[in-house]
Amino acid sequence: MHIHGMSVDVPPDAEESAVLPPILQNLRVPVVGSPLFILSNPALVAAQVTSGVVGSFPALNARPQALLGEWLDELGEVVAKHDANHPERPAAPFAVNHIVHRSNTRLDADLQTTVEHEVPIIITSLGAREDVNEAVHSYGGIVLHDVINDRFARKAIEKGADGLIAVAAGAGGHAGTQSPFALVREIREWFDGPLLLSGAIGHGASVLAAQAAGADLAYVGSAFIATAEANASAGYKEMVASSTAADIVYSNLFTGVHGNYLRGSIEAAGLDPTALPESDPSAMNFGEGSAKAWRDIWGAGQGVGSVSEVVPAAQVVDRLEREYLAAKERLSRL
Repeated sequence: MHIHGMSVDVPPDAEESAVLPPILQNLRVPVVGSPLFILSNPALVAAQVTSGVVGSFPALNARPQALLGEWLDELGEVVAKHDANHPERPAAPFAVNHIVHRSNTRLDADLQTTVEHEVPIIITSLGAREDVNEAVHSYGGIVLHDVINDRFARKAIEKGADGLIAVAAGAGGHAGTQSPFALVREIREWFDGPLLLSGAIGHGASVLAAQAAGADLAYVGSAFIATAEANASAGYKEMVASSTAADIVYSNLFTGVHGNYLRGSIEAAGLDPTALPESDPSAMNFGEGSAKAWRDIWGAGQGVGSVSEVVPAAQVVDRLEREYLAAKERLSRL
């Protein structure tokens, strides 16, 4: 059980989940838009939060570093204006993703900027650090940490993370290999705090399935690539809309960490998706030098089959809500 930053053993039949922090309650649909490297920008995040779901972006998307503060100011203004005009449906919160791996030389500066702006939700990836968690807690923010297995989940909570994002097989970007059913169940054996599930979730019924499996919220990424606001080329968006799960390739060649990518973009780069070499993990890089590879090789998850057209992000949220409610109605009839 997760109690004030500490974990203690609980029996297997423990309550599935404690009450979510207030900031994660009252969402229109229980969805967090995942931070998309290069693709997530203030326009996309603003569209997500004003539509009623959590929006997020990687701090590294703001280049140069000084732009991060400007983005946060811009989002703060958008949220304030929306809330003033729509007091009956205030905007959902937004989150910033920090890569805490040692290769990220911007982490200290980015963290200071997000602390100064008191960003309500911080998502940490590729490592867990107590000092980062403490900095976020200093102003009342919460930390959600990406994990691909139970061992990493336990380490994250031991170091003070408030919640977990279980990144299962089929997720876009740096995905794990475990079934969501296995990963969520192992975590729920001992953790009753906020739990998000990532992995091929592009349909409202899948959002409900994530909750049925034991997660509190679904982590949705690929569906937001094919949106008007995303900072992706027209070709990238159209490829997401026309692809299926069979078009996703799992490789660590491009960043040193295994992730899922669109077959068509790999072929367009002159590579054979069926014979990609292995990369040296020690060469992992998330600084300026990694941007070109991410622009040329396009990441996406196996949930792309649920995406059929390029639309505004608000329409994606509308669709997810319709599908989610329809799935609940169907289950009520069973």
